[in-house]
Amino acid sequence: MRIIAGALKGRQLKIVDSPGCRPAMGRTREALFSALEARCVIWNGARVLDLFAGSGSVAFEAVSRGANEAWCVEAEKKVALGIVENARRLGLEDGRVRVVTEGVEKFLRRREAAPFDLIFVDPPYGAGLLPPTLCAVIRGSWLKEGGMLAAEVEAGLSVPDQTSLSALMDRRYGQTRILLWTLRKDVSPSIPEPSIR
Repeated sequence: MRIIAGALKGRQLKIVDSPGCRPAMGRTREALFSALEARCVIWNGARVLDLFAGSGSVAFEAVSRGANEAWCVEAEKKVALGIVENARRLGLEDGRVRVVTEGVEKFLRRREAAPFDLIFVDPPYGAGLLPPTLCAVIRGSWLKEGGMLAAEVEAGLSVPDQTSLSALMDRRYGQTRILLWTLRKDVSPSIPEPSIR
């Protein structure tokens, strides 16, 4: 897998083989980043949070395009170590890529970081983790005002309306569906306690 654009364009990412790890393929990543840039995302100085990070391909792509830092949250230790190794190989040991080895639910329960400009959610297919993850992100005020929340899910997934989010995009690419939201300014979040397994 290669980085598509930016300072690290063409550099190879090593993928760790692990059950449930489903790297965002080039076509899907290209569609996602094109959609973000069409909506005037400014990468320089941006802070990115990659939940269920897997290979970290989205985080590395964002840093390559100018993001100031990207946090990768990945529960599987072997997979998380793969992200660390890729950061080392790409010369990103300067803190621009931060790897958090723990479950998304546990990570989102605490609040020790400033809000992020872009949050990417790529939960395992068939696990029902998207709705509670979105709720936890909103409840914890993890998304910066004016920031964007992106999700990559299976094409046929039913996604309930998110009362605190305004939909910007919902498109299918083969077996994959990409959704983009931003926070609604006219709604105060009133969300039940999330439950992410």
